Amino acid sequence: MHTFIIYLVGFFYLCIATGLFLYGTHCLFLLGSSLWHGRTANPAPQLPTERADWPAVTVQLPIYNEVYVAERIIRAVCDFDYPTDRLQIQVLDDSTDETAAIVAAEVARQQAAGKPICLVHRTNRAGYKAGALAEATAVATGEFIAIFDADFVPTADYLRRMVPHFQPNIAFVQARWGHLNPNDSLLTQLQATVLDAHFALEQTGRSQMGLCFNFNGTAGMWRRTALEQVGGWQADTLTEDVDLSYRALLGGWQATYVPDVVVLGELPVSAQGFRRQQHRWARGSFECALKLLPTMWRSPQRLGRKLAATFHLTGYGVHLLLFALLVMYPVLLLVDGWAPRLISLAGLAYWYGATAVVPPIFFWVGQRRSGRAVRGRLGVVLLLTTAGAGLMLNTVRAAVEIILRKQITFERTAKFGTQVGQTPTQLWMRQRYTLTADTIPLWELTLAFISATTAAFAIRANHWGMAFYAALFGAGLGYMAMVTLWQNWQIKRALREQ
Repeated sequence: MHTFIIYLVGFFYLCIATGLFLYGTHCLFLLGSSLWHGRTANPAPQLPTERADWPAVTVQLPIYNEVYVAERIIRAVCDFDYPTDRLQIQVLDDSTDETAAIVAAEVARQQAAGKPICLVHRTNRAGYKAGALAEATAVATGEFIAIFDADFVPTADYLRRMVPHFQPNIAFVQARWGHLNPNDSLLTQLQATVLDAHFALEQTGRSQMGLCFNFNGTAGMWRRTALEQVGGWQADTLTEDVDLSYRALLGGWQATYVPDVVVLGELPVSAQGFRRQQHRWARGSFECALKLLPTMWRSPQRLGRKLAATFHLTGYGVHLLLFALLVMYPVLLLVDGWAPRLISLAGLAYWYGATAVVPPIFFWVGQRRSGRAVRGRLGVVLLLTTAGAGLMLNTVRAAVEIILRKQITFERTAKFGTQVGQTPTQLWMRQRYTLTADTIPLWELTLAFISATTAAFAIRANHWGMAFYAALFGAGLGYMAMVTLWQNWQIKRALREQ
């Protein structure tokens, strides 16, 4: 019986370590490829000299209860230096609070100023964001469609710089995200570092190697014929942008990423809001993987593209593997007396250790490639690896909901209009849309305690690798739990003082 248990534990341990090694290797591959292919820059294409030859463009602004940022995005797109006779602006407002009145008043002001803008207000949220986009696209007049979430602020020359990238086979063009409030708090610094690496390395590498990459839901443009040809917007996943992107790429279209065009967006300042965003992205990614990977593997795509797509759509699976490793560590310590060499598995389990250094390097290079000042950022980069592990339980919840087929309501990440030099962090806690914590931080604290205890026993048993990672997991879970609970306490205190 002991032998069977030892082999079973060893098998699962090796599977977890191998999975983490493969994801780490893929991360290293993207890093190397983006650096190699990003050494030279192609000249930016230009629009025709005659403005009459410029294509018609529709700009869509999906908005839902965004009191603090709705006016800002409407004014930003109305400032586009694109011919008004070639431009249509659709404000897609599903709001149920005073945002509706704010949006209606701003649209009326812009219409009076001669801007080609119209308001599409729905009295229901059927299909949520995907539903709003689908209804608006049916009456859009543009050959190309630009989409912006309410918390982004494009520059006036955005359309002029993006439209020329639409070669005949291009379905969508994605710009790079910048940040309005990257230094608002440690939480926003961590988010900015992750997003910088995503856009500077992941999107760059995948785009330049001809691999599948996704439209990021905002700050990008679609060719309308491509969008309609592959079935349009669908609401059967929580990441409708990823779903549509892959359907277009599987349908024979291609895409382009333009890192030189940067659109600033607001990072979530609320830890609970950030959790909801990550939960939505994780669940949506898993849903897209279940929906699209079978088609991908049956398609005539080359093997490398299929593998890269699998790693891409299941990227949040790293959190599931880390959670499995956290659970496995105490089991390994229990059976250590029966099979002392089980933990090392002849060195195979330390594959993960060999690739664990990749994420910090990845984030560090991402900062440099994004043009950020890297001096003094090492601490943030190192902390990011720890904080990332702290999201594992958040992702596990998303996976369990899919397994149990639990239906949830699409929840947008509330924004408060924060940006550098304008709205200090403490003020948003007195504003609308603040979220109080649910019970998951308490479960994270429990797991953090278990991880710390595991690390202590691993040290006593001289298993230093296990002790290091168990301590890292505990620190990450503890950080996410404590920052959430601390903000929750501050929010309640701010509300009492009002």
